[in-house]
Formats: sequence, structure tokens, C-alpha cells
Amino acid sequence: MRRVAVLLLASSLALLGGCGGNGGGDGRGTSVQSVSVGTTAIAPVALSAASYVAAASSIDLYEVKSAQLALERSLNPANRAFAKRALSAHEGTSAQLSLAGRRLNLLPSATLDPKHQAMLDALASASDFDTIYRSQQNIVLQEGLRLHAGYAKAGQSPTLRPVAANAENVMRANLQALRGTR
Repeated sequence: MRRVAVLLLASSLALLGGCGGNGGGDGRGTSVQSVSVGTTAIAPVALSAASYVAAASSIDLYEVKSAQLALERSLNPANRAFAKRALSAHEGTSAQLSLAGRRLNLLPSATLDPKHQAMLDALASASDFDTIYRSQQNIVLQEGLRLHAGYAKAGQSPTLRPVAANAENVMRANLQALRGTR
């Protein structure tokens, strides 16, 4: 429970100020990510393999569910095209995470974390769906990019690092695609 609280705090702070890997690690399947808000640095937060799998699976699940919702509700052809791309990409990253997690006896969660569930609930009830969808995609893709980049760079699990590197590339490409479509 403490790891979840630390992860949620780190994610929240990352959304406000950004975080990035700084190398290191303790050799027990953790990576170290620095979290900074503005110019104030906060002590590095160790991210275990289990915490990485939990956070990554929630992001993937949010991306899949929000894309499915966008395909049902979006009136914007660019958003529908982006949702198709995101759905395909995150079904792929979810499968990779699941396979790698099983090798480590870490099963990805089939439920969203509270933050992502609240975002999906807000999206489902949004009167201006397309605007909220794009806004949330920007937030979650940046969150995922920081998570995966940090773990790909400094994660101590040789099984999860390549998964994180691939997911980082997916997040970067999707963020670029999101910014390129209106």
C-alpha cells in the first residue's frame, strides 16, 4: 500500500513538474526517478518492477478504454483516427507488458488505478467529448512517456527494460500524432 501511495504521489507531482530517470537503482528491480516541481527537486523515488507494471498497465488500460469510447462518441474524424491508432498501439504494449510481467510473476492489473478511473469517468460523461479526450490524451501520454523513459533508462529488470523502451517509443509517436492532428 505504501508503494502505491508513493507511486500516486510521484505521478501527481510528475504531472505538475515532470520527472526523469537519473540512473542508479538498487539492484533489486527498482529504478530511481527524480521528481521535480518547478525548480525544487524532491528526493528520488524508487520504482520497483511491480510498481512499474502496475502503473504501466493502468496507463495502457486507460488508453484502450478511452480509445474505445472515442470510437463510439467522437464526432471529430481526426480524433477517431487517433483513437484507432492508440487502440492498436496500446493493445500491443499491453500484450508485451503482460508477457514480460508473467515471466517475473507480476500480472498486470485488469483495473484502472483511481486517477485513471476518474479520468475515464469524466470522459464518459463529458458534454464536450472531443476537447476532453484530446486534453486527457495529452496528460496521459506525457505521464506514460516519463514512466517508460525512466524505467527504460534506469530500471533494473532486464525483462522489463525493453518493454519500457518500446512503450516509450509508442508514447512518443502517439504524442507527436496527437499534436499533429486537430
